[in-house]
Amino acid sequence: MWSTGEMTPPGISVESTRPLGQSILRGLRCRCLVCGVGKLFPRFLKLTPVCRYCGEELHHARPDDAPPYFVILIVGHVVVPLVLIAEEVFSPPSWLTASVSATVACLLAVALLSPVKGAIVGLQWANRMHGFDPRTRADAGDDWERNRAPAAGHWR
Repeated sequence: MWSTGEMTPPGISVESTRPLGQSILRGLRCRCLVCGVGKLFPRFLKLTPVCRYCGEELHHARPDDAPPYFVILIVGHVVVPLVLIAEEVFSPPSWLTASVSATVACLLAVALLSPVKGAIVGLQWANRMHGFDPRTRADAGDDWERNRAPAAGHWR
């Protein structure tokens, strides 16, 4: 919450539009969707709750299963044609094709998971989904504290 007690920063209208393309690109770069400076992920896939630079609350994001789904889709569309081309051109042994394609697929999936998750969070932020709309935040309260998983051994 801002010092004025409002749910939005001073000088920014609740009705102002959020640039979809810019927020998705910032998410792909794993940067804050608002300022583009702060880190979106302090660790591999752990989303930062609040940007250190602009104070934007990011804990509302619920990317769920969308990032792995899109990563599988992208990796499949990259690796399968490469395997088919390699089979036609070089005719390598099956064990070599399987081991190289599995390694490439795993490395590509790990490399794409954070940027794709950032892009999904950017899409949610730009479309004001899952609590990113300041008009609904006051009614919903701070559900992050209520819905987060308890620490190990500290059940409520």
